[in-house]
Amino acid sequence: MDHKVCLVTGANTGIGYATAVGLAERGAQVVMLCRDETKGATAVRDVQQTTGNPHVKLLLCDLASQASIHQAAADFQARHEALHVLINNASVIPRQREVTVDGLERQFAVNHLAYFLLTDLLLDMLKDSAPARIINVSSQVHTGGMVDFADLQAERGYRPTQVYANTKLMNVLFTCELARRLAGTAVPANCLHPGVVDTNLGRDYSGLPRSVSRPGLSWAEGARTSLYLATAPEVANVTGRYFRDEREARPSPTSQDETLARRLWDVSADLAYSWRKPRGVIPTKGII
Repeated sequence: MDHKVCLVTGANTGIGYATAVGLAERGAQVVMLCRDETKGATAVRDVQQTTGNPHVKLLLCDLASQASIHQAAADFQARHEALHVLINNASVIPRQREVTVDGLERQFAVNHLAYFLLTDLLLDMLKDSAPARIINVSSQVHTGGMVDFADLQAERGYRPTQVYANTKLMNVLFTCELARRLAGTAVPANCLHPGVVDTNLGRDYSGLPRSVSRPGLSWAEGARTSLYLATAPEVANVTGRYFRDEREARPSPTSQDETLARRLWDVSADLAYSWRKPRGVIPTKGII
């Protein structure tokens, strides 16, 4: 991974942090996308000191804000000439329904739409840097998810674990459709279940206070499959697949519904930008 440029979202803690450590240990140039400047700067210093790799940088972004995502993509492009690995890792699970500055339910905005928008804004750069890889962190709970286009914002009733499962299903659907659209570009897109990991997100999902520990994998164990998809030569040309425990696994039948994936893509494109784009065409990077 020497000289490879990697961007990891949600990187100041949990699986994202461990993923950044693993990439830095392998000699990559790592950009850690974080919302909080103080926590992010501390995490960057920790990764640098832990790995001895000075090429670890901070990129500030609030993934609940589309304006912030646009700015982060522009900042990244201004500072870097290439992007070889994009890992969409960040997720949230508020216990009460919250609405973002863009008027979107927060889980839908951060867990799905931010994946879509950030990937789109950096897609030309990934193509220009090919061979490159896109990795989306989903979850096994996607098997219990559904996509209700009449209530994408969970306005009729907010059950945090159900909404989380819905967004994790959207991650798999997005990955499969993205892979179809990127066929022949040397930019594979894959998704994964990291395992049940002892993180703040895991405690939010289980309803436990963040001060309470729960059984689960370590952060490093949870990052293994992300790192495998980012670095392993044997998956360099594998695309549109779902992995767990560093192996391809079978996702839910719903996640393989191409009609559903295309419809979700179109709706996401409309919500991620303020104007309508041609159907079936990925929006163009850098249009703000």
